[in-house]
Amino acid sequence: MTTESPRWFTSSYSNNGGQCVEVATNLVASRGVVPIRDSKLSDSPEIGFTAAAFAAFVDGVKAV
Repeated sequence: MTTESPRWFTSSYSNNGGQCVEVATNLVASRGVVPIRDSKLSDSPEIGFTAAAFAAFVDGVKAV
């Protein structure tokens, strides 16, 4: 089991309007997930997505 902590970041495209999420892509190799949380609440629950699901989400957002 790994004890690696998530390194949270918000997209550089965020305009700091308060409607953002943070992701921690550093856990893909060790845990196989990309955790996401509310950027306004650092202690908010995390939702974990597989790397493939997160990549599909990013591709979908880029297509809009």
